[in-house]
Amino acid sequence: MSTRMKTMTLGLLALTGMFFTARADDKATIDALKKTYPLQTCVVSNEKLEVSSMGAPIDYLYTSKDKDGKESTRLVRFCCKSCVKDFNKDPQKYLSKIDAASTTPAKVGEHHQH
Repeated sequence: MSTRMKTMTLGLLALTGMFFTARADDKATIDALKKTYPLQTCVVSNEKLEVSSMGAPIDYLYTSKDKDGKESTRLVRFCCKSCVKDFNKDPQKYLSKIDAASTTPAKVGEHHQH
């Protein structure tokens, strides 16, 4: 694969939210958000979040911007990688399920003005 093709592929993966990183700060963020995550099942398949034939659950940090350009990062938990692909087709559909399960959605990176 050419360097240009690799760069384009990585760019597309990053844009679709399917480029996973294993940075230490991501792990700390995930660990903190897990404490308040309201669901015990995959937000896409409704399967219990546990090690299964599909592997271990996937903890995914979803970053988005609101209409004012403020960025927020949310934890979304999946039973397998294929559910991440389904989530990325319509994130708001699944984020609303998390919001409905919690009165205070777990978010980081929001800055409130006083």
